[in-house]
Amino acid sequence: MGEEQRLTPTEQLATARAAFEDGTDFTLAVEEEFALLDPETLELTNRFEDVQAAGRGTEVEPHLVGELIASEVEVRTGKCSDFGEAAAAMAERRAQIVGCAREAGVQLGATGTHPWSSWKDQRIIDTPHYHRNDEILRYVVWRNNSFGLHVHVGIRGGDRAIAVCNAMRRFLPELLALSASSPFVEGVDSGLHSARTQVFTRMFPRCGIPDTYAGWQGFEDYVAFLYRTGSITEHTQLWWSVRPHLAYPTVEIRIMDAQPDLAESQSLAALAYALAARAARAHDEGEPVPDVSHRLLEENLWRAIRHGLAGELIDFEAGEVISTRKRLEALLEWVAPVADEIGATPFLAIPSANAAERQQARRAEGASLEEIYAEQVKAGERIGG
Repeated sequence: MGEEQRLTPTEQLATARAAFEDGTDFTLAVEEEFALLDPETLELTNRFEDVQAAGRGTEVEPHLVGELIASEVEVRTGKCSDFGEAAAAMAERRAQIVGCAREAGVQLGATGTHPWSSWKDQRIIDTPHYHRNDEILRYVVWRNNSFGLHVHVGIRGGDRAIAVCNAMRRFLPELLALSASSPFVEGVDSGLHSARTQVFTRMFPRCGIPDTYAGWQGFEDYVAFLYRTGSITEHTQLWWSVRPHLAYPTVEIRIMDAQPDLAESQSLAALAYALAARAARAHDEGEPVPDVSHRLLEENLWRAIRHGLAGELIDFEAGEVISTRKRLEALLEWVAPVADEIGATPFLAIPSANAAERQQARRAEGASLEEIYAEQVKAGERIGG
């Protein structure tokens, strides 16, 4: 990180492009964010440093990092060559982080939001990066008590990486709908399936669905403009839901809610990975992935936020509305030609209900937010044995 920070923006962009040109196709890494909870009350608790200390000297230490607030921890698979390797690493990392949490005397939560803990009680972790975000964003960053699933996919070539980002824009609502796990926030049933997306994507600058760019140069010109005008001070301040990463030669997909269930987390990561690989293959073979305007994609993004997997999305080619489930089934067919090659096929599935639907069903039965969240925490604990 220190060397990267010493680079000028021009040097950083040139270094990033060179890394993409020398990159390897379809490597991947998965990042999962977890809430740290008081085991008695299941309230968020500012104990990241204790969990970090529990991981020191163990295999998980290089993969365990802080993420904005002290009541959150992120664990990373590390670079994997195919999805079978990544799925095994996800299971191993979850088991490891559960062990660290137990040693520190805390529990883990893995829904996109905490159902009732107040953002006012959370502490920003003590790192220069997050202190800068605090200074720049203030209330916006304070409110961001949210937990997600990120997938990095290696793409060789700067222009190809931008082409994959351009194509992935249109699949973000589907990924969000499948992942929705956060109907409850700030002590209320929000009526949304992904309150996390509303809190994070709608509040942060340079967030949500990005524009399309004319190859690497078009993207580089925009980022250089942001630096030149003082709009950003580091590349991580591009918080888009899909982005070319400037520290690694990957396309990072960031739209998805965190998942209580390991199998569903693996399935989501597999779909995001397969979509990126399929988009790269389409680019190579001259298969068009029709561009859709930002304002139209926003219509589908809102449908995914509001109704998740239970709703409908607009089929822009047909000009009609179809069930979200049917749209996802079509995507599974589209990625099938590459899914076998990259080891994703055994993990691709559409559940009968996602985490948000299951929680809302329990609410309709009369369960309290506390009871429902306890059930989600218990589901997540099964990963650690």
